[in-house]
Amino acid sequence: MKENLRVFSNIINLHQILIGLSVLLLGTLVYVVDRPPDQTYFVYKSFINISLYDTLPSLFGFIGYSLPSFIHAFSFILITAGLLCCQKRGCLIICACWFLTDVIFELGQKFKPMSSSIIPDCFSEILFLENIKNYFLLGTFDFYDLIAIIFGTLTACFVLFTTMKRRE
Repeated sequence: MKENLRVFSNIINLHQILIGLSVLLLGTLVYVVDRPPDQTYFVYKSFINISLYDTLPSLFGFIGYSLPSFIHAFSFILITAGLLCCQKRGCLIICACWFLTDVIFELGQKFKPMSSSIIPDCFSEILFLENIKNYFLLGTFDFYDLIAIIFGTLTACFVLFTTMKRRE
């Protein structure tokens, strides 16, 4: 058992994955507690009422508006890099790719007609993708989200380099 875990840990970086998943889980609290349930895909699509909006006081206050942008960039960078068990160059590429993805999605909310027009109609039939058009049409561009994406990417890069395993 211990040998299997050692082999498995040479393939992935479990620390990075666990940090990314933990922060992502923390980020769900923003949507469950601080956002109206009809504004969050996984909350209004859940089989049971998981929303605590108007039940608990706001947990995150003003920072809760941009915290998901930070968490998305940070967590997905760590999870991706951890699964690929990258070294510095690979980590930088992952950071750049997730940074660009998040920035494109944020800017897509600023340019709603153009963004929604390039979403294929077939996405409306695919689980999880059926909401992308609404993400652009109903979402709100926020400059502070761009700042959060930058900060999330830089923080993730720091954590990656701190938790990186040295290949021998």
